[in-house]
Amino acid sequence: MTETQPIALVLFDGVCNLCNRSVQFIIRNDPGKRFRFASLQSPAGQEVQQRFHLPPDALDSVLLLENDRLYNRSTAALRIARRLRGLWPLLSVLLLVPRPLRDWAYNLIAKNRYRLFGKRDVCMLPTPELKDRFINN
Repeated sequence: MTETQPIALVLFDGVCNLCNRSVQFIIRNDPGKRFRFASLQSPAGQEVQQRFHLPPDALDSVLLLENDRLYNRSTAALRIARRLRGLWPLLSVLLLVPRPLRDWAYNLIAKNRYRLFGKRDVCMLPTPELKDRFINN
């Protein structure tokens, strides 16, 4: 018998093209619909940031709210990968790499994400088929 995992909330920068593509990737590789999503700019995103005492303008990290614990940066990304189908869970072995080293690489990409991947003027709107996967959009 397989243990089901509770639904986790992925918070992302809603105007970042890389972040939006990452959300689409997660959706494609999460047929069990174990993730829900909210942009960091949304009321739900702002509420989570406030609850965990994060500055409301801190948009440079994906956040994962899982089992009432908040993860950010590389830890969030690797914990998300661990719950996807295919070979993606193998990436969770990188959690053994010291966090400062993992986050250094994550921060390098995050700092340059708008320049490398572009930026939208407004947050992405989910399609009607995906609307139930998003909170406050």
